[in-house]
Amino acid sequence: MTWRGLLLLATSLAMPIAAQAQTMEERARTAAEAAREKSADIEAIQQNYLTPGLAGEAITTVDGTKSFNPSLACQTTATLLEILAQPGSTGDISALRISRDKDLNGTFDQTLTLPMPVSGICANGVIACQPGTWNQCRSYRWDVSAAGDLKLTEVDLTALAGCYCVNNSCGSNLVWGNLASTLKDIGGGVVGALTSADPRIGVAQAAIDGPIIRYTGAQSTACAPNPSLAQTVYRANPAQIQGDAASVAAGNSVFQALKGSPAGMGKAEQIRACTIRREVKLEAVTADGIIARTSGGYATYADTPETRAFLLGSPRDDSLSGGSCRIHDFRMTLDVGDPDRLVSARLSQILFDDWVQVRVDGVLVHADPGSWTGAGLPPGTCERGRTWYAYPNLDLKPYLTKGSHEIWVRVAVGGEGEVSARIDAMLDLSCNPTERLIDTCAGYAADANCQLHDENVDGVQTFRNGVGTGLTPLPQTRLFESGACSLSLVRPWFERDRRYRCTIDTGVLPQPDLSRGAYIIDHSTETLLADRVQTKDGGYATSSRAFALPDRGSVAACEPICKTRAPKANTGVAPDGVVGARQNAPIGWDTFYHACTRSSAGADICPVGDGEELVSDCGCLDDFPEAIVMMQTVRLGGADMICTSESR
Repeated sequence: MTWRGLLLLATSLAMPIAAQAQTMEERARTAAEAAREKSADIEAIQQNYLTPGLAGEAITTVDGTKSFNPSLACQTTATLLEILAQPGSTGDISALRISRDKDLNGTFDQTLTLPMPVSGICANGVIACQPGTWNQCRSYRWDVSAAGDLKLTEVDLTALAGCYCVNNSCGSNLVWGNLASTLKDIGGGVVGALTSADPRIGVAQAAIDGPIIRYTGAQSTACAPNPSLAQTVYRANPAQIQGDAASVAAGNSVFQALKGSPAGMGKAEQIRACTIRREVKLEAVTADGIIARTSGGYATYADTPETRAFLLGSPRDDSLSGGSCRIHDFRMTLDVGDPDRLVSARLSQILFDDWVQVRVDGVLVHADPGSWTGAGLPPGTCERGRTWYAYPNLDLKPYLTKGSHEIWVRVAVGGEGEVSARIDAMLDLSCNPTERLIDTCAGYAADANCQLHDENVDGVQTFRNGVGTGLTPLPQTRLFESGACSLSLVRPWFERDRRYRCTIDTGVLPQPDLSRGAYIIDHSTETLLADRVQTKDGGYATSSRAFALPDRGSVAACEPICKTRAPKANTGVAPDGVVGARQNAPIGWDTFYHACTRSSAGADICPVGDGEELVSDCGCLDDFPEAIVMMQTVRLGGADMICTSESR
């Protein structure tokens, strides 16, 4: 054999030795580190899988040796949504512009610029107040119109969630100091409204660039031109999915094949939980939410909570100068929020010297004398010698549709004169309660294979293990409140929690033989593995052999973490105002937990964030008791309060 042949043989023998230099544990740790690098946290998952998946870009395997281009979305767009927020000198967001690509073609086709400053931000809307204060606040929820356009709908504050204040009444520089989280909160509300209205939309990524946040989106569901998908019907009627699933299974050849196989034959029982809940909603409304004077006029009166009187003009005697003949105009804007609750609106009385016209949105509705119908001077002599009083009781409701309307009073004065007009409105402030039963048990109750196993009615156990307990809850009285509305309702029950035992019959299922496993467990030790198998003649053969577990290595007792905290002003808001204004110490703390990093010297380091201070250094922290106390506090705070006259 030549020297060249010996060299090739030696090389070929050495290659498998090098390839097998890593132990099984080392290879497992290497694979785990590679997987952890690509999916250790939400940012890594989003960067490596979610964003390229929805965008149709390449996704690589954990070891990076292979890649593929998934097709998860029907349409993709570079920027689905772009939000620009800039605060003003009062701390309010004075400029909030939202640009949206509705048809996912890469071009913005809707731009919404809010007409008012934003003083507070909620998870599903915004709050607009008098700039720099928390006065005259109005609440708006993100919504989508029938045409698919993003809009704001005015609602009660109770219809919004997670609200907090951002203007100077709650602190200085709150928006600039928390710009990233502010943009995310605004964008989260907008995206939530869009995806609720059109479930086809999927958001892949959010990127912040100064005062702008951009969302990359795709049409990722059902690839259908109509946003009303059949799959979303189960959210409104959860019980329907049971019957639909049975219908699909009956016509599915694969399901029927599995059902008829030995693995799918036999009887089994399942425990299924459901509830029957009585839902009561109150439609709270304020007088200003029905009709309000937003500009012009000189007075608004409320003789009773259900009435409003709006006055405009110049009522002081001879407060207007006319010379030989001069025209004076007075305007007032009424904002109608809920025309259905506007019972009546009438031009009840008017005083004038000398001629008068009343118009609504430019339409002449009243003139006195009646011959003055044009826009110029009256057809006769201006001076009529005295102040005139009229009570036309003219119905203005047909003119006052939803939105803003201009009431315009014009008076022609000869010499000296005055004018005043009064509009009386009657309002419906009733709560209009609606009641319905949300029954998720209907499917189980109608199934002959399901039997009621347990039932709890308003805390009273009426069924236990399929047998009635004989206990019956007494009728209950509950108080429902929403804004200014409250309703005391008496019902036999309000909530039933049920558990059904359902039998699934799929044929004959042989009982598994667990005797061999029981023998191994009972007769084996840490160094000896015992076994028993059944022989062909029906007997049993036993065996035993030496056994040792491989070295499992040493692992840390825990993943070291640290605890920090940062001061946080309590800017949360409620119907009564800013929460921090009602507290002795309006500054609280935000608590953070960080996974510790390892220094080059092998020591654990706590990655303390900006503005944070260290509470507990790296170690095996256990704050479970503290978490339990907080969760229990929240649970008890939301529990019903029962008042009785008994001693307890």
